[in-house]
Amino acid sequence: MSLQISILTPERPFWTGQADEIILPTETGEMGVLKNHAPIITGLDVGAMLIRTKEEWNSYAIMGGFALVKQNQVTILANEAQSSVSIDPEEAKNAFESAKLSLEKAEGIKEKVEANFLYKRAKARYQVVKATKKL
Repeated sequence: MSLQISILTPERPFWTGQADEIILPTETGEMGVLKNHAPIITGLDVGAMLIRTKEEWNSYAIMGGFALVKQNQVTILANEAQSSVSIDPEEAKNAFESAKLSLEKAEGIKEKVEANFLYKRAKARYQVVKATKKL
């Protein structure tokens, strides 16, 4: 293993371990981190995060936050995080489809912003469940 990863949420330390690679949902797109990555601080968007250990890929839904990469350590301060194994696939699919419809029907700025936020959260959870099936 080459990266030491710590994922922290306001409630508790969410996950700590070593990995070979991590893919983060940043505000400017997905960002991969391997051993000896240049130091960086980046904002995290709501989305799917993937962590590759020697044995497998694991997927997590991250609900925004920040990531610090420095000297083969990745520290993630997430507003909320959820593991793919804790998400019911059928519930995630239904929530995603419902959020998508709500976003399409939203009128007015406030309603569109709220619907978009719920859509992004539901999409992240659904992506994580779908990614687990592919991995």
